[in-house]
Amino acid sequence: MKWTKLGKIFDPSQHALPNGCTLFAQSPQALVCDGYVRIYFSTRAKDASGKFLSHVAYVDMDRSLSTILRVADHTVLPLGELGAFDEHGIFPINVLRHEGQVLAYTTGWNRRVSVSVDTAIGLALSKDEGRTFQRLGSGPVLAQSLHEPCLVGDGFVLHAGGRFHMWYIFGTGWKRYGADAAPDRTYKIGHATSPDGIRWTKEEARRIVADRLGPDESQALPTVVEVDGRWHMFFCYRQSFDFRSNPDRGYRIGHAWSDDLVDWTRDDDMIPLAVEPGAWDGEMQCYPHVFKLDGKVYLLYNGNAFGRDGFGLAVLAP
Repeated sequence: MKWTKLGKIFDPSQHALPNGCTLFAQSPQALVCDGYVRIYFSTRAKDASGKFLSHVAYVDMDRSLSTILRVADHTVLPLGELGAFDEHGIFPINVLRHEGQVLAYTTGWNRRVSVSVDTAIGLALSKDEGRTFQRLGSGPVLAQSLHEPCLVGDGFVLHAGGRFHMWYIFGTGWKRYGADAAPDRTYKIGHATSPDGIRWTKEEARRIVADRLGPDESQALPTVVEVDGRWHMFFCYRQSFDFRSNPDRGYRIGHAWSDDLVDWTRDDDMIPLAVEPGAWDGEMQCYPHVFKLDGKVYLLYNGNAFGRDGFGLAVLAP
């Protein structure tokens, strides 16, 4: 696979965002519509105590992905109710069409005490072509379980072979890597299936993508596409600590392939995005999303500082 980088295509600082949000356009994910492409992302506001909240927004672009048509100026999906799994944020949101409906699998997060956060995956439906969404219920459709004790999130869903598949992440635990350090987490990519998109059966705790950096490798944001008869998964990976400001330990984009959607072979050489020092993505490349549009395969992704300054685009060479 040969990818051509097309540069940064959206900078949140240049637009008015809903819910009082400024900066951050994390985990861009596309919904192809008639005449345009709607790209959802998570952005940030601060609550009364100065702590971050993650809200969903979107930008509509023409089908060449070169012109911004509009940016959402309204609440796309409100945060969860008091005490809910998504009380403090939704990040990311994965949107797809199925049988005339627009579905959204949301990763909701809430603050904790001994550690910073926990997550689970919810489901919402849209009645207005993805402009707004309504929750199916207040709780998640996929969450922690006996051998996946925390941090279930980043769900990516597609329908193939008569059933729904979800690739997601699950936490293996939290650890202090220094005496005075705050706890950091490690998570891996898992797989679940469903007959209806609501009732899910996990392959409990099966780590479907091999580690490259060792047991402390964290993997995030799987996204799957079929190209020339083979399934390809893109994701991001990093070390589990000292990754926030150390470029040598921060996120990079990885790749695995499969012929059956079950067993995956890792091959990061299939996604060689150039790293250019000083560029908007020169220190970090993360949160990929792959999709097809007008006969081409595109890759949306974030760069430095976990998407604080927006997202960019690459295209697969024919």
